[in-house]
Amino acid sequence: MRSKLVAGNWKMHGGMAQNRLLLDLIVGGTRGLYGADCAVCVPYPYLSQVQSLLQDTHILWGAQNMSQHEKGAYTGEVSATMLTDFACRYVIVGHSERRALYGEDSLTVALKFKAAQSAGLLPILCIGETLEQREANVTEQVIADQLDAVIGLLGVSALAKSVLAYEPVWAIGTGKTATPQQAQDVHAFIRNRVADKDIEIAAGLQILYGGSVKANNASELFSMPDIDGGLIGGASLIADEFIAICRAAQS
Repeated sequence: MRSKLVAGNWKMHGGMAQNRLLLDLIVGGTRGLYGADCAVCVPYPYLSQVQSLLQDTHILWGAQNMSQHEKGAYTGEVSATMLTDFACRYVIVGHSERRALYGEDSLTVALKFKAAQSAGLLPILCIGETLEQREANVTEQVIADQLDAVIGLLGVSALAKSVLAYEPVWAIGTGKTATPQQAQDVHAFIRNRVADKDIEIAAGLQILYGGSVKANNASELFSMPDIDGGLIGGASLIADEFIAICRAAQS
């Protein structure tokens, strides 16, 4: 049986004092969870602080992005091995904001996925469609193309050491949320596509939902058979909200 994962994506938010307060509340409020892991993916400058605050707790941590390059003349970039110096478990790759705002294509995302795994990190691979693509009825094709970029480069076996996150781009930061059935339909499509290549990997693959998950909709979303938790944006910065979402993921 797949365990659930709730991963917070702080995006470009945080500060030393507020991070400490937020994490103290999250650690205290999520003690005793069963069947679910909780993690926070934080901006690079706070990885040292987060490692220090969380290393003896049940909360995991990671980064929001990384370079596909191991080292070199790439000013401003951060490599996977740098992230391992801070004991990161996870790194997000292919978030819709990286694709849309910074021009990352699916091949670049696949190369980042490969570099993350090579360094021993678990990549959280984000895939999803825009509103225009959904209205054009090409959701499945868009998602298949994004997923196939990784499978084509590394083979389906690479997914065994990863997490997927379906993020309908039209539901990120808009307050809109796919209905539980809409989300489940896409999650099922993703799992079935992987199962066509390897049924065992598909059965064990964690697929998170990443579209405006809140405390008031988390339980219904997480009750769907192919939704294995959430990649949480704004709500991960509000302790009570994030704690409630984590608790909703308990089995």
